[in-house]
Amino acid sequence: MHEPILPLLLEPQQLQGFLEEYKALLLEEDSPEKATEPTDKIAQVCVVDICSEQSYIAGHVPRAVHLPAQALISGKPPAPGKLPEIAQLQKVFGYLGFTPETHFVVYDDEGGGWAGRFIWTLDTIGHTRYSYLNGGLLAWREGGFEIEQSENNAQVTTPELTIHTQAIAEIPDILANLSSTDLCIWDARSPEEYRGDRVLATKGGHIPGAINCEWTSLMDPDNGFRIRSDAEQRLGMLGIRKGQRIVTHCQTHHRSGFTYMVGKLLGFDIRAYHGSWAEWGNHPDTPVEGHTP
Repeated sequence: MHEPILPLLLEPQQLQGFLEEYKALLLEEDSPEKATEPTDKIAQVCVVDICSEQSYIAGHVPRAVHLPAQALISGKPPAPGKLPEIAQLQKVFGYLGFTPETHFVVYDDEGGGWAGRFIWTLDTIGHTRYSYLNGGLLAWREGGFEIEQSENNAQVTTPELTIHTQAIAEIPDILANLSSTDLCIWDARSPEEYRGDRVLATKGGHIPGAINCEWTSLMDPDNGFRIRSDAEQRLGMLGIRKGQRIVTHCQTHHRSGFTYMVGKLLGFDIRAYHGSWAEWGNHPDTPVEGHTP
């Protein structure tokens, strides 16, 4: 197994230092004394921008390759947020220049939802070499780091991928364990959706026993929307903690991309229910708690 080149939670100043090293090595390109190992390491890093196209054009992290968020979902009703077919995943990661050695650094401009979804997708193909840029483009800009406007492209590859189900939860998994004391359902939606006051499916409410912790409550708006330093304590007070088998979801597994990533960072045993409420709330045989119209 290939070890990660960079830490799982990467601060903007750490990435800036890494990119400065890359620049320095390029300047020494013609020097016979240059070391090849650092260059090889840097060549293995792919920075992935999952912001809007307009945002990417306006300015992005140097070397970042833009990936539209819609590439990460199947788009098929009634659960459009489900994992795409393997052929689509192979096309997406081939576009990003995927190899077993590639280390992905991912960010977005919303606090980590799409970036977390990307990390979950990497887990579903068994690839563990990745980092999340803490706070994403918001923290990067706030820190005054270099912004680039030129388009970047990876060297296209043709990966052969397989699905690893350890990170995936489905309806049968949840139904079979609803009465289990060590299963914790983490609902990342808004309190209004959780209660059933805002209904975005046939049924409103939540999965029985689910704990609501809205995704944005774990972002620190006073610190570039980085993950809150007290995230674990906040979750523990709600009843979400280590030692449980945690399944997280939202409406389409976008917001819960962030909560999945937070769980990974905290060392939780966590999976994501990618069908999320779009599937559960429209399924005729799934139980719900809360108000149902």
